[in-house]
Amino acid sequence: MTISTRVITIAEYEALPEPTDGTRLELVNGEVIEVTGAAWQHNLIAKHLTRLLDDHVILRSLGLVFTDGAGFILDQDPPTVRVPDVAFVSGDHVPAADHEEGFWPGAPDLAVEIVSANDRATEVRAKASHYLAAGTRLVWVLWPRDQTVTVYRADGSTTQFGDGDTLDGEDVVPGFTVPVSALFAITRHTGDATR
Repeated sequence: MTISTRVITIAEYEALPEPTDGTRLELVNGEVIEVTGAAWQHNLIAKHLTRLLDDHVILRSLGLVFTDGAGFILDQDPPTVRVPDVAFVSGDHVPAADHEEGFWPGAPDLAVEIVSANDRATEVRAKASHYLAAGTRLVWVLWPRDQTVTVYRADGSTTQFGDGDTLDGEDVVPGFTVPVSALFAITRHTGDATR
């Protein structure tokens, strides 16, 4: 849902107060849009994938892994800041000097979006296209309900992965692989912890 009544700048967006009701705000083409908070399964999947990616990336000094909440400036005109559920930036794209606080100045190399029950497929595909147009090389869209992953690549190709398949970081996160079933298994093993 769009909540701004006028086009705003990235600086104005950055100055907005953090919502306290579980929603998240993104800036798309100068308009602030509200993204509803995610279900607990969404959060567990994001946390699990972040841990797997982070362990792999740190061990090989490949770059930086970001969790949900990190904003990436995809465009200055019209101003657009997106907040992927998980993201990776290659060491080649990390500035050598300390950079200012604020949003990451550019697109991540890998953006991961985990689809919530209230997300529309057309909006998810549009978001993946937006990342790719801004320079993201690989987008993973995880569909918890179907337990599948759609991979979008900078070359325009798309592949659907399901149970029995292995997700690969390709040349973006070299050497990283994970069975698709393992990404969603975390939500099936929570019963014992909640009793």
